[in-house]
Amino acid sequence: MTVRQTKDTISPEIQRIQRELASLPAKAYVEWQKNTPVRTGNARRNTNLSSKTIEAKYPYAQRLDEGYSKKAPKGMSQPTEKFVEQEIKKIMGK
Repeated sequence: MTVRQTKDTISPEIQRIQRELASLPAKAYVEWQKNTPVRTGNARRNTNLSSKTIEAKYPYAQRLDEGYSKKAPKGMSQPTEKFVEQEIKKIMGK
């Protein structure tokens, strides 16, 4: 009986997916910041990435996210969610 060795190609692929998914919160934070309208800079200054959560710590965050600003009529969540969906498709499609 002959035992054939096969190369493990699944594990490296899973590791790549895990690495790329782990970097996704930081990329989403950058996208969120990019979509945050700037008047005084307060909103961008008071938005942070805490662990894997984007925290907007200013009283009018919800209004901005609902499209109050003409500079960001879709807010920040909607464009960021779309970005994340596209990134996941890229990661999983490789």
